[in-house]
Amino acid sequence: MPKELLLQVTPEIAANELLLKDYLSKQIKVAPNEIQHIAILKRSIDARQKAIKINLKVLIYLNGESYQENILQLPDYPNVTNAQEVIVVGAGPAGLFAALQLIELGLKPILIERGKDVRGRRRDLKAINRDHVVDEDSNYCFGEGGAGTYSDGKLYTRSKKRGDVNRILELLVAFGATPDILVDAHPHIGTNKLPKIIEDIREKIKECGGQVLFETRVTDILVKNNEIEGIVTHKGDTILANKLILATGHSARDIFELLDRKKIVIEAKPFALGVRAEHPQSLIDSIQYSCDYRGELLPPAPYSIVKQVGGRGMYSFCMCPGGVIAPCATSPGEVVTNGWSPSKRDQATANSGIVVELKLEDFKPFAKFGALAGMEFQKSIEQKAWHLAGQTQKVPAQKMIDFTQSKISKDIPKTSYVPGTTSVELGQVFPGFLTQILREGFTAFGKSMKGYLTNEAVLHAPESRTSSPVRIPRDGITLEHLQIKGLYPCGEGAGYAGGIISAAIDGEKCALMIGEALKKNKVIR
Repeated sequence: MPKELLLQVTPEIAANELLLKDYLSKQIKVAPNEIQHIAILKRSIDARQKAIKINLKVLIYLNGESYQENILQLPDYPNVTNAQEVIVVGAGPAGLFAALQLIELGLKPILIERGKDVRGRRRDLKAINRDHVVDEDSNYCFGEGGAGTYSDGKLYTRSKKRGDVNRILELLVAFGATPDILVDAHPHIGTNKLPKIIEDIREKIKECGGQVLFETRVTDILVKNNEIEGIVTHKGDTILANKLILATGHSARDIFELLDRKKIVIEAKPFALGVRAEHPQSLIDSIQYSCDYRGELLPPAPYSIVKQVGGRGMYSFCMCPGGVIAPCATSPGEVVTNGWSPSKRDQATANSGIVVELKLEDFKPFAKFGALAGMEFQKSIEQKAWHLAGQTQKVPAQKMIDFTQSKISKDIPKTSYVPGTTSVELGQVFPGFLTQILREGFTAFGKSMKGYLTNEAVLHAPESRTSSPVRIPRDGITLEHLQIKGLYPCGEGAGYAGGIISAAIDGEKCALMIGEALKKNKVIR
């Protein structure tokens, strides 16, 4: 029977199969040639001590023990061309995985996406970076694959209780992702590789009889007697169905406004907001690995840091080692930052959102907007930043120590943010309470991570799209909207997910609940 072992080894041993085999043979007291195969089940880095170790969980197969490579296969999806139809609005991870799950259940998804397919999106991303032109329907947030497609592809989630994380990871591998995502503690596909996987998911949906409509924006949701009847698109087309999964993402402000206008219940939700900090990756490596040079065997170092400042949490968010900062506005007249890393994480800089948790009371100046108060607070900061930086896609920027000392930076070095930066005292961007917390927090960060607080780091403002400023309430069991029958608020935009994996899980759950509801009514054929 294969032996399972937990061990801690040097990076050299972890990276070399022969060295690892030799090490394990001594651990289990057999000759190296008696080991047929070593399956690595889990892998993580322990950098708490100066001598960095790799934690491994392995399964050792000796000669004569049955070993067969596990090649992950896609489910046997049926053809649903003539099946019961379900509308899915939004082709991010929640919508895509909801569509796949609907097909497994024998239902036909009609997947509606306001943006373009992954290839078409690239031209519009270039336009933001090069020409400072924002297409409201095709940008870093909107389009096939959602915000995650071109803003990193991180697969790490803490939401273990929400559903089967491994199922989502295994489906991604079956669609072409590296099997390493099943092993690594912080799995990551990379912005350069994720688009092909997204394309393959779309093609599978179409192959099975599902519909995918790009460049189609929902302008009305048809409701009669508090029951969903269908939707209307910006082209004037009506699509009828009595089940609707609303998976439009955290930046679909027009959808929030539509729901509010139609008196469909939504709620203001707290979120977090701050800046995106960029350091030289070599500096972060030296802090995290306690060495002058990382070497070839260790990956670019990430970091995670949390402090309580003034009764609020201030923390790193969506940290991108070896990555770049991207312009993520979804409308003209605003600037927004986010970060991403290619699969090799081989860029010279590291960036992370550094954000402060907000409270509902912070939105009081926007109380007249009701449930949209948080969204209007968010918009006001993004619009102010746009004005301060010169009314282009340049962002307000300041060196980190200068920010903590309220000093305008005389010169901002070139950063990875392609549209460029404008030197601004960032206290002008944020409300006073938020500025004070950020200043105190960065000072506290510098005490915990020696070298982190430095003018080698540049702050870009704002990092404002951490999560949805709105929650669309739903029943805790059926996942149906509390007021509108047949409406299933889903994913990040509805306030029930925070990343690719948790959004995909939520999409599957909503699809499963629709399947259950239709079974009760004996509608599935």
